[in-house]
Amino acid sequence: MRTVSNRPSRQPKWSLEAVAEYLGADGELLHEQGTLVVAGVCQDSRQVRPGDIYAALPGTEHHGGEFVAEAAQRGAVAVVSDRPTEILPAFVVKNPRKILGPLAAWIYGDPSTSLDVYGVTGTNGKTSTTFMLEAGLAAAGLRTGIISGICVRGPDGVSEAERTTPEACTLQRTLSAFVDNRVDAVAMEASSHGLALHRVNGTFFRVAAFTNLSRDHLDFHKTMASYFDSKAQLFLPERCACAAISVDDLYGKALAERVTVPRLTFSSHGASADVTATDIEADQTGTSFVARHGSWERKIRLRLLGCHQVDNALAAIAALRIGGVDIAAALDGIESLDTVPGRLENVEIGQNFLAFVDYVHNAGAQLRLFPYLRSLSKGKIIVVIGATGGRDPGKREPLGRTAGSHADVVVVTDEGPYHDDATALRNDVAAGARHANHAEVLIIPDRSDAIRTAVCLAKAGDIVVVAGRGNDHVMNYDGTEIVFDDRQVLERALVKYAK
Repeated sequence: MRTVSNRPSRQPKWSLEAVAEYLGADGELLHEQGTLVVAGVCQDSRQVRPGDIYAALPGTEHHGGEFVAEAAQRGAVAVVSDRPTEILPAFVVKNPRKILGPLAAWIYGDPSTSLDVYGVTGTNGKTSTTFMLEAGLAAAGLRTGIISGICVRGPDGVSEAERTTPEACTLQRTLSAFVDNRVDAVAMEASSHGLALHRVNGTFFRVAAFTNLSRDHLDFHKTMASYFDSKAQLFLPERCACAAISVDDLYGKALAERVTVPRLTFSSHGASADVTATDIEADQTGTSFVARHGSWERKIRLRLLGCHQVDNALAAIAALRIGGVDIAAALDGIESLDTVPGRLENVEIGQNFLAFVDYVHNAGAQLRLFPYLRSLSKGKIIVVIGATGGRDPGKREPLGRTAGSHADVVVVTDEGPYHDDATALRNDVAAGARHANHAEVLIIPDRSDAIRTAVCLAKAGDIVVVAGRGNDHVMNYDGTEIVFDDRQVLERALVKYAK
């Protein structure tokens, strides 16, 4: 597997004087500094290359200004920051994050204007929708790229994603590399953090899609209103040409009323919408439904599992239709998509019960998943669950309570506590599960032991689902990363213990 480069093959060559003029700071350079050649912009001092401007940004634990000397040693020619420095020529601005995306876009030639970028935001379903969009765009004959929380992939290879939405410099470099590789269209996730922290500033979207909104990330956003406002930024007319919006929750309905760009609404739950889904049927091998938009309709069979994938497919369909893509060809691609890593991923070694790994990590996603699992089960649902540290503590109890209401056995375990107390995380989730007064609740701190226990408890016709981490391959304990892949651990447990 080739690793995709997020550096364009043709390096930009701006004078530092031109950069100063762009930033409105052309009087701040010494004469000889203005002739320095700028070849890029980077906000990680460890990844700076000769000719880069180093963006020294404030962070939660450190300030980028602490690493200016390292950036200079690696060849940085200037700094953009909210702090002055004597080490390199510095452009001091009040909010460097806010201007960094537009600056990087300008340096790299405004790459999003040469691409059809499809952005997806929402609490749940972003990754699956993004994968469907890429599959549809490719099947319609377009050369594609994808930027997701799982991977960044283009014609020249694939690399693992560092975060759901890349930092501003990385995003613009990646889009520029896509342009160099003659990509036509890009499907990407736009997280609320990415929007609130201005990572997508400087990117223009052909279509912005909204999936849903439920409680998550309130450790960062504090209130649901702030969370929603961050999502809504994607739909401003200066950000996108048109929109596809689910109206199956109140936030989507409010957003559909707010936007001023052309938009299509969609619903799989009977709401009045432009694009709808009916006759939904989900079984162990896939999901069927009929999609309609005006006089157009098509019966669709997804290979992806679960009724919730109908919502994601509708998001992709509405986005592709308003984006002007050949929808018949695109749907062939969507129907051929057989997996999204860590999203209700089936782990099968011939056992007499079903076993899945899924990223479900909030109560809203659980309410989409568990009814489908119950429809498949001839016995018990056994769920392995935990809460990641460093996140909204208010969602732990609802996470446990929802699992306890829908599953028969809840095995509470670690999910990567970061700097939080792992025992407190487990106890909060377990308390919620017990409050449901329905499921048997076990607390097993070691995640491998928890998965093994779930497998050993399973009998013919049961379902085991290892929830919360999806395709993540490390767990963090107080800053120490431990390699752990739920899919591999579950498969080993099945091989050793399954009946």
